[in-house]
Amino acid sequence: MKTFFHLIQEVQKPGLCHRCGGCVTFCTAVNYGALKIDEEGKPGYDDIEKCIECGLCYTICPEIDELEEETKRRANWSQPMGRIIETAVARSTDASILANATDGGVVTALLLHLFDRGRIDGAIVTHQTGPFQRSPFLATTREEIIAAAGFFFDTSHGMKQFSDQYMTYASIEEFDPMVKKGLKRVALVGTPCQINSVRRMQALELLPSDAIKFCFGLFCSGNFVFGPAEREKLAKIGGFSWDEVRKVNIKEALMLHLASGKKITIDLEQLYAIRRYACQYCSDYAAELADISFGGIGAAEGWTTVLARSPVGRAALADAKGAGMIEEFKYADNPSYITDALNTVRSWSSKKKKMARQNRRGLKSGSPSFSM
Repeated sequence: MKTFFHLIQEVQKPGLCHRCGGCVTFCTAVNYGALKIDEEGKPGYDDIEKCIECGLCYTICPEIDELEEETKRRANWSQPMGRIIETAVARSTDASILANATDGGVVTALLLHLFDRGRIDGAIVTHQTGPFQRSPFLATTREEIIAAAGFFFDTSHGMKQFSDQYMTYASIEEFDPMVKKGLKRVALVGTPCQINSVRRMQALELLPSDAIKFCFGLFCSGNFVFGPAEREKLAKIGGFSWDEVRKVNIKEALMLHLASGKKITIDLEQLYAIRRYACQYCSDYAAELADISFGGIGAAEGWTTVLARSPVGRAALADAKGAGMIEEFKYADNPSYITDALNTVRSWSSKKKKMARQNRRGLKSGSPSFSM
């Protein structure tokens, strides 16, 4: 039986840990208390004496292939980048959501619609905790969901808040306001690696994955470390001051919207030196195991490319459109728009898969590549 000790040897030491938080999420959720996430988002032992060596943290790690086939089978995954039932380019119809949205505000609009319909009691999102930092957060009101909209260039700490909020479901002795709220229908908005970990938990029917009813995945070029040195470097490259920045977005490039209305564009290749190390080995760009995947790639500014992957995801999208919460791009103006958008996502997905394969070969030879 392999345990967290083997995760350290096989995943952390080679630099393959994505810091999705899945291992700690499960351990905390069942109240073992053996693992913790440090200030940098890295999983580690909290109290090694409490580890019962069940091996489940090892099994649900996205870098371990024990559940790979079962997870893909449950998601009806298919080549080249997962199951796709419907493709759309859409945006929120709410002007206040669009004002703060990264792209078209579709994720926020969908969460609000599901919340208003009583289909979810809350959503695992991220909210701003500093000028350039966001942290995981369990939103349980409309106001909290809306406040989580938008993007600030940072590196997330995986699902730490997810485990913190759900740990009390397995321990009636421990008081927590979340228990009284009885949240059993939650939407998770996450990166591909986070969703991969949750899907593995669901494949094994582990807590707290039973509470996750929707997985909304974000297109992901990588997670970036963005400290003072990195901000200074990018300011020099782009010739701007961070005091001027109003909004940040990553599509085909890093786009910084300034208060003056000016837009600064920086090629993604100039960012890879500050990308989280493990991201160069990740092959999932389009959140292939999600119910719905989202991103600005392939869509015009102010719009979101949406891939409905499961019947549950497609139904939620259709219901939101029917309720007028979301509008689609007027495809009559450009009949090939949807096909073009999907092909763009496929192209980026293909590039990420190819680079991940090359980097993994380089890892074995000691010379990984850092471009995409």
